[in-house]
Amino acid sequence: MTARRSSVPIEDPVLAPSGARRGSSVSAPGSAGGRMTIASWHRQRLDPDFAEERILWSRGYRHVAGIDEVGRGCLAGPVAAAAVILPPDWLPRGLRDSKLVKPEDRRRLDIEIREHAVAWSIAFVGPELIDRINILQATLLASTLAAARLPIRPDALLLDAVALPEVPVHQRVLVSADRLCASVAAASVIAKVARDALMEEYDALYPGYDLARNKGYAAPEHRAGIAGLGLCPIHRLSFAPCREREQMGLWDDAAADAVVDADGAAEPSDPDDLGELEALIAD
Repeated sequence: MTARRSSVPIEDPVLAPSGARRGSSVSAPGSAGGRMTIASWHRQRLDPDFAEERILWSRGYRHVAGIDEVGRGCLAGPVAAAAVILPPDWLPRGLRDSKLVKPEDRRRLDIEIREHAVAWSIAFVGPELIDRINILQATLLASTLAAARLPIRPDALLLDAVALPEVPVHQRVLVSADRLCASVAAASVIAKVARDALMEEYDALYPGYDLARNKGYAAPEHRAGIAGLGLCPIHRLSFAPCREREQMGLWDDAAADAVVDADGAAEPSDPDDLGELEALIAD
């Protein structure tokens, strides 16, 4: 399948209110210019609501999906993205950006979101493909796969500073969307819980890196494991400090293949072979 760029317009990223002083622009990966201009200061919000979803509902977009990713900055494991369509005005207690929620509350929210959501999906893109196409493109692929895997086709997408220009669906891109939009916060929660569970399984396969606790991030215990054991099959070879090290003969060379579905099953690693994209990407 050969994809081409969609002619559907993507709205410019909108800044979440916040109180910290910032520069004149921030990175907006996947958007037309790659950056967006912002005001010099804004007040940060922590509790998401349905304000953005209501705007889209009022314009006739019935199924609005929030999309968010986790694991982008890790040294090991996949990047994960989730897409969630919430029922109008159903807001679980304590819903926030997953980084602001305690693990036990994330697990509760994960169960509630999966039970009550109109639709949800999760996609993983693993370390081999991350190394081949870079982490930005892998993040865009995971987000596109998450949108494509929704059992209900979305009418519009809400995204956190990452546009999907290949997807011909109306998109609203915001900065800190996981702190503004309930559906994006819900996506961040189920993506985080799914990825954390996968990293705990990897910890049993590849002990010595403390993956169950650090989830693949560059914690001191993880770095110490890399220094003492070398790399294992799920490390991202293009990331420092992995780049200068070699995999030692402690592990089987079972490929930590690039794309994994929500149940952990391996998928084809070549984006051109991913038939799931056909539902959303124009031929």
